[in-house]
Amino acid sequence: MSLKIETYCHIRSNRIWRDGTLLFESPGTDLKGFLKSAYKFLNPGHAKFYKMDVLSKLGFLAAEVLSPTFDRELSPEDTAVILSNTHSTWVTDIRHQETISDEDRFFPSPAIFVYTLPNIMTGEISIRHRFRGENAFFIFEKFNPEFLTDYINSLIMSEKAKACLGGYVDQSTDGYDVFVYYLRSGKNDEEKPEHTAGEVKRLYEMINEVKQEII
Repeated sequence: MSLKIETYCHIRSNRIWRDGTLLFESPGTDLKGFLKSAYKFLNPGHAKFYKMDVLSKLGFLAAEVLSPTFDRELSPEDTAVILSNTHSTWVTDIRHQETISDEDRFFPSPAIFVYTLPNIMTGEISIRHRFRGENAFFIFEKFNPEFLTDYINSLIMSEKAKACLGGYVDQSTDGYDVFVYYLRSGKNDEEKPEHTAGEVKRLYEMINEVKQEII
C-alpha cells in the first residue's frame, strides 16, 4: 500500500501556500507583522498564539492551514506529529541568553525559557488539534525527506498511527522555512503525490525560488 500526501503547506517570505497555491501574503511587513496578520486571516480563535515564540507560531499557522483536511473521526491517539528542523530553537535560545548574560540587567523570563525546546511547538499543535499520537521532533543539518518518509511510513504501516502531520519548521537569524504536510492511511487518491522521499523533496522545493525574509 502506497501512502498519499493529502495536503501540504509552505510558509516563506511572508507568504503562505496551500497545495502550491498562494493563500495569503503580507508583503512589506516584518516577521512579527506577518505572523500577526496571518493569524488574523486564518482566525483560529486561539489567544495563546500571541504568547508563543516565533518557531511555534510558524508551526501553528501551518497546521491551521491544513486543519480542514484533518480526519476528526479518528481517535486522538491515531494522529502523530513528526516534525524536524536544522536550528532547533536557536533564535529563542539567543533571546533567553540575553536575559541572563548581563548581571546589571538580569531578567530571566519563564515565558521565553519554556520555548527553548523545539518539541514545545509539536505540543502546541497537539493541544490545539487534540492529537495524542506519537509526538517527535528531529534535528538535522538540512531538510531530510528520507528520514521523515521512512519514519512516518513505518508508523502508519505498523498501525501505530493512522494519520500524521509531518515536515520541517525552521527558524534562524537569517530567516525561516516551513513545509508541513498531512497524510492518513486508507486514502488512495491517484492524483495525490505519494509519500516517498523523492516526492516530499520535490514538494519541499516547489517554492524554493522564493527568497527568505531576513528576521
